[in-house]
Amino acid sequence: MTAVRVVLADSQPVVRGGLRALLSVEPGITVVAEAATRRELTREVVLARPDVVIVGLEPDQLAGGAVIEELVRSTPRVAVLVFAACDDIGSVLAAVRAGARGYLCKGAEHDEIVPAVRALAAGQLVFGAPIIPRVVGLLADSHSGTASSLWNLTGRERQVLDLVAAGLPNSAIARRLGLAPKTISNHLSAIFGKLRVTDRAAAANQARGIGLGRAIA
Repeated sequence: MTAVRVVLADSQPVVRGGLRALLSVEPGITVVAEAATRRELTREVVLARPDVVIVGLEPDQLAGGAVIEELVRSTPRVAVLVFAACDDIGSVLAAVRAGARGYLCKGAEHDEIVPAVRALAAGQLVFGAPIIPRVVGLLADSHSGTASSLWNLTGRERQVLDLVAAGLPNSAIARRLGLAPKTISNHLSAIFGKLRVTDRAAAANQARGIGLGRAIA
């Protein structure tokens, strides 16, 4: 049986070390590389061609799902498992929309992490127990439709919306993301259409309702 190849990405060495120690003793699982930054992660995934990538980077490093989109685009067969905080349901939705096939809360136990890695390698989707009712609840909300609309946002659009909800003007968002102001305006037009709103105030209100808007200028 071919071993499941795994790349670990987390800015904290202790987290990577713990995951490596946990997975390395499991038959049929091999940790082939580690990364501490977004740049390292992209390079290691391209070089190692893993089956599963466990991404535990901080929200600002994930850049609203852009990192996940980049991984899936560069290595389509890779299964991304996000291993992060579960207090921001918007981040969970954005990660899945960007292409992540699994999401576990940091602090998950051995009997949750190992089966998740095997399940993702087998083509399944995996969500941690604390996440499932929140995702289901949002998607079942027939009054606002906000959560289901967010599934239609790209990672970059979600990132722009997060900053809008945080109160940043277009010029500041452009500087923060390294984009032209016109590009930000184009993203906002697309966001308004997908959320079925007519202005940034309404979009920001919807975004804050699901936990976005915590970005710091």
